Amino acid sequence: MIPLVDVVGLAKSFGDLRVLGCVSFRVNEGEAVGILGPSGCGKTTLLRILLGLESADGGRVSTQLERAGYLPQDVLLFPWKTAMENAELPLELQGLRREVRRGRVRQELPRFGLEEFADAYPHEMSGGMRQRLALLRAVLTGSRALVLDEPFGALDTLTRHRLQDWLTSLLDDLDRTLLFVTHDLDEAVSLSRRVVVLSRRPAHVVGEVAVSLTREERSNRLGRRVLLARDQVLSLLERGEEHAGQPV
Repeated sequence: MIPLVDVVGLAKSFGDLRVLGCVSFRVNEGEAVGILGPSGCGKTTLLRILLGLESADGGRVSTQLERAGYLPQDVLLFPWKTAMENAELPLELQGLRREVRRGRVRQELPRFGLEEFADAYPHEMSGGMRQRLALLRAVLTGSRALVLDEPFGALDTLTRHRLQDWLTSLLDDLDRTLLFVTHDLDEAVSLSRRVVVLSRRPAHVVGEVAVSLTREERSNRLGRRVLLARDQVLSLLERGEEHAGQPV
């Protein structure tokens, strides 16, 4: 497999505050990898380092995420632009003509459930619609990797579950690498093929869990195999609490 991300002994502090202690993991091309850890353990900082938006203090980072489709916690839609105008921004930056980029966006709107909202402004859309629009914009960068920061954390439970199921189906069609961070155990199991578990601050990797589930099994959150994967990940989270700051 071709590694898109290879991190060895990554460390980061802000003044006297050690955020990342010693973080090591790899993401191969075509994988769906979730990084799970408690709030405040440095997950967003880790993503920013991988994207080249933040510098590390120590360790080695090899990454090919410079042009990744990035979805931050705040979807950062321009309120004065319509859904069409927001979605076409990556294509505009690529220098495509207006009619070409609008044709591309119109082709993708149905897949994202937004075909009736091309001329709507963000304030006229629900939270789930805005999230799908931001993800469409990330997909249209053309990058082979999508990087998501707490993708559905601000949404209610039912909307979050629907979007997790939708994103799982979408990724099967897109054939992209997915790397995301979350503090939600169910989200990590639902979206990942492999979960990397971080301890609380200063973060280190406690361990990893492979999540080998079919699309149908993932959508049944009370199914036996989902609950088994969930328990395995939860066990690592609890170990991370017991051995915070020390690799286990």
